[in-house]
Amino acid sequence: MTTTASPAVHSEAAADIGTCLARSALTTDSTVTPTAEFHRWFAAQRRSKRYEVRRVPFSELAGWHFEDGTGNLVHGSGRFFSIEGLQVRTSWNGQERSWTQPIINQPEIGILGIVVKEFDGVLHCLMQAKMEPGNLDTVQLSPTVQATRSNYTGVHRGSRVRYVEHFIPPNEGGRVLFDSLQSEQAAWFLRKRNRNVVVEAVGDVPGHEDFVWLTLGQLYGLLHEDNVLNMDARTVLAQIPLPAGHGRPLHSMREVLGRLTEVRARRELVQRSMPLADVAQWRRGEDEITHEDGHHFALLAADIRATNREVTHWSQPLLAPAEQGLSAFLVRHVHGVPHLLAQAGTEAGVLNVAELAPTVQCQPGHAMSLPAEARPRYLDLVLDAPRSRVLFDSVQSEEGGRFHRATNRYLLVEAGEEFPLDVPEEFIWVSEAQFAELLQHSNYVNIEARTLVTALRATRAVRGDVPR
Repeated sequence: MTTTASPAVHSEAAADIGTCLARSALTTDSTVTPTAEFHRWFAAQRRSKRYEVRRVPFSELAGWHFEDGTGNLVHGSGRFFSIEGLQVRTSWNGQERSWTQPIINQPEIGILGIVVKEFDGVLHCLMQAKMEPGNLDTVQLSPTVQATRSNYTGVHRGSRVRYVEHFIPPNEGGRVLFDSLQSEQAAWFLRKRNRNVVVEAVGDVPGHEDFVWLTLGQLYGLLHEDNVLNMDARTVLAQIPLPAGHGRPLHSMREVLGRLTEVRARRELVQRSMPLADVAQWRRGEDEITHEDGHHFALLAADIRATNREVTHWSQPLLAPAEQGLSAFLVRHVHGVPHLLAQAGTEAGVLNVAELAPTVQCQPGHAMSLPAEARPRYLDLVLDAPRSRVLFDSVQSEEGGRFHRATNRYLLVEAGEEFPLDVPEEFIWVSEAQFAELLQHSNYVNIEARTLVTALRATRAVRGDVPR
């Protein structure tokens, strides 16, 4: 690629970027890393990266302690993150809810960055085989750089984060193509954001045995496999748009943003930090903090040893969901253009009241235990969808650096022509191209929706449905 233009700029340079991305998306093999060679390398990475994650009592968490007075679980350095209490109250259309819960407070903005470079005329992404303590299947593919500020500034006193020089000033070895601040799981994090950034490298990029160059097409193929692309890789890939045809969307961008703004203005969300010791209905034991009804999540203490991390031995709390989650978009073609039925979703720790979320996002076991009128709208439609209408279905891990074996089942379900275009006011049909535009900005689209936007592109690429 020979341009630094933003993809949002309507110019010949922007068109060149689109062509380059389309070519990469349709390239399902690579002369740099043939797919068969990648699978051998990745299997070897999973075999060779030795690690041990051992549950321990909270009293054995090195460097961590429960703070006097508040009971908050904090690190002695005052950095990294803490486990605190949060009081939440919401009100919408006459219905009010309130609760208290533990939440992860990590105010640092980290870097999730992918270095890209052309080889043989095809764009490739530099991906890392990374072990995280909470991962399923040990090692997963992560962005080139996945690091908190504490990591890349050396607070952890470990080895230097490889390739971080591409993402911090003076950044003389690359051109920023896509760059925005994006949220993470707001049910578990308090107002958490990371920088999602894609940088085109100029000049040579030294190789390393833990890193591999793959095309977008290869990565989209891997997204159809369970627990290969980690959460951070999926959210950065969501920043990379693909040409999606020229059909007319059902709603203008002004209408989409207006609907979200209307919900943000009318829906009340009050968040108040509180001592962890005062959170109601949660119980602290020697080695876990759990809700008395067994739903939601638990907080665990873990001691970790790993061979290929900047620090090889540490301990930390991990959040363990009570069950596998469900995140699903209903999909309908309007004017020949695929649209996703988004809801303005509010979660405990969200930064700005609501973000565009999947049609259904919940822990399904807990949701099905609720009275019918309290269940998420469209849940039954998603769960009962015939196989012929399922466009995408895979289980993906969430962030293994903070969560223990957290997974979501991600679904794209064809709604069919009989499904109404007129939907409740907290929902709106959004086209793929509109999601691509929204993702060039911060805090419009939640992280589960970003995985599914990537999944929609992956299904199109696998079918060869990407205009050049």
